[in-house]
Amino acid sequence: MNKFKGKVAVVTGGSRDIGRAISIRLAKEGAKVVVNYNSSEAGAHETVAEIKAFGGEAIAVKADVSKLDHIKNLKAKTVEAFGDKVDILVNNAGGLFARKTLQELDGSFYNLVMDVNFKSTVFVMQAFEPLMGKGSSIVNLSSQASRDGGGGGSSLYASSKGAVTTFTRAMAKELGPKGIRVNAICPGLIGTKFHDDFTKDEIRTKVAAGTPLKREGKAAEVADLVAYLCSDEASFITGNNVDINGGLAFS
Repeated sequence: MNKFKGKVAVVTGGSRDIGRAISIRLAKEGAKVVVNYNSSEAGAHETVAEIKAFGGEAIAVKADVSKLDHIKNLKAKTVEAFGDKVDILVNNAGGLFARKTLQELDGSFYNLVMDVNFKSTVFVMQAFEPLMGKGSSIVNLSSQASRDGGGGGSSLYASSKGAVTTFTRAMAKELGPKGIRVNAICPGLIGTKFHDDFTKDEIRTKVAAGTPLKREGKAAEVADLVAYLCSDEASFITGNNVDINGGLAFS
């Protein structure tokens, strides 16, 4: 369990749910992990404490990754703690924020959703790519919503994740000659606070029942996929948007 020994990983939105599971999974494989958070300070420190409890190395860094000056600070804190080389970057920060129909949308909500889900991915990658060399890996969090347009009232969320999907493909082409692989994952229904907040119980039950595996996914299962994509075992995989949805939808 040391496939990432000596490597440095940065995980945005690493304080809870999928981000926490990813941070812990990478640390268990030996990576030194930068756990980024914005509002969930307690959760970030809980993630770091859990990593340190099994002998791993991690720090928590507050940054709103939709803001360029915050990204600059995240990079500076990473270099200060672990040096000027990053091997793994996971762009996990994101959110739905609210379900709104077309006529309920306004400019401020548009900017919020697109900035947190897509702008953050673009400019975090821009900041950290100079620290990444041959054999490095970037994994972006897209969504099944990027495939099917999302559930009711999530048009901007789905569209922002569609942008992540396309940007991932473009960056795989651009960064591939440097030996940097870029992939994304597209989770379906995963049992997290995201769905606790924005998806009704009866909808979750219906979706799980319609899934071939007859259940919701787990954050740890998403983390396992991320760890695989970041490993040398996936050394010839780039530009992919990998579905993880229990067979609910195929692409």
